[in-house]
Amino acid sequence: MSKALYIAEKPSVAQEFAKALKINGQRRDGYLESQDSVVTWCVGHMVTMSYPEKYDIKYKRWSLDTLPFLPREFKYEVIPGVQKQFEIVKGLLNREDVDTIYVCTDSGREGEYIYRLVAQMAGVHGKKEKRVWIDSQTEEEIMRGIREAKDLSAYDNLSASAYLRAKEDYLMGINFSRVLTLRYGNSVSNYLNTKYQAISVGRVMTCVLGMVVRREREIRAFVKTPFYRVLSCIALEGENFEGEWRVSDGMGIYERCAAKRRRAGRSDPAGRRGYIYLSECDQLQKSDGCSGHSGEKGNYLLQSPACQKMQAVLSVLIPTDNLSHLPFGCGNQPGKLV
Repeated sequence: MSKALYIAEKPSVAQEFAKALKINGQRRDGYLESQDSVVTWCVGHMVTMSYPEKYDIKYKRWSLDTLPFLPREFKYEVIPGVQKQFEIVKGLLNREDVDTIYVCTDSGREGEYIYRLVAQMAGVHGKKEKRVWIDSQTEEEIMRGIREAKDLSAYDNLSASAYLRAKEDYLMGINFSRVLTLRYGNSVSNYLNTKYQAISVGRVMTCVLGMVVRREREIRAFVKTPFYRVLSCIALEGENFEGEWRVSDGMGIYERCAAKRRRAGRSDPAGRRGYIYLSECDQLQKSDGCSGHSGEKGNYLLQSPACQKMQAVLSVLIPTDNLSHLPFGCGNQPGKLV
């Protein structure tokens, strides 16, 4: 009997797919299986681009004579720390009784890249591959994504974009890190009083570093000026809460920010107890003065084990854009998400 294989990007997502598919079979080492389905998972990236010395041992020594490093064909290798799970996934992808592979990695360029690399290293051939593209991980959205799954070839352009981005990052990091280290490494190591000092360069890392340096310079050049806050204790409809008045830069008028309500043991106007409002990721990170937390505490909250655990079980939604609404796939499921 032929089976369908569902491959997710991480174990928590695989669990959601298994739940939606009603797979109640025994959990095996690295996958779950029923009579007609198999669900397995990656653990993020399992394949990476090889370092230059894998092409030729001469590249192990950093030298201007071997730069720029521009290979005609790029080499890839399995990340050692996830070798075991990769071998499990590889075996499942090439099982004779698996005729259809549903790619359930995250719906985006990086998720596409993760699966394509795994399939490339696993040597997948002669299988029907379909792409599951979903906006959320509710049961209804998962089943819709499976029903409407398109052939994987429909996403070849996205895959090509992912490969190109990775090669760009790789070439930029390898070549610029080496040339700047060879040129300025000694000066930096002398300044830091260290024996050696590599200078790392990256497409994202270097830009972020520039932002940090720019902000640090602004902080050091900051001149203190008097600052006043208008705070009040307000009684409204039998409830007490604290409020703060602020100036709106865009409108030039005073606006009252959202007040921090003292909700313990109280009900909202509709009679619900213990209610809270949805919070976007960026708002949680900012956690302004009205909420009683500093930005630093907001970031700490997002990174805390408790919040990470809630994200894993879909109790906290972390949007990756500036939109404040739920994805379309969640439109008919607010009761299950909130």
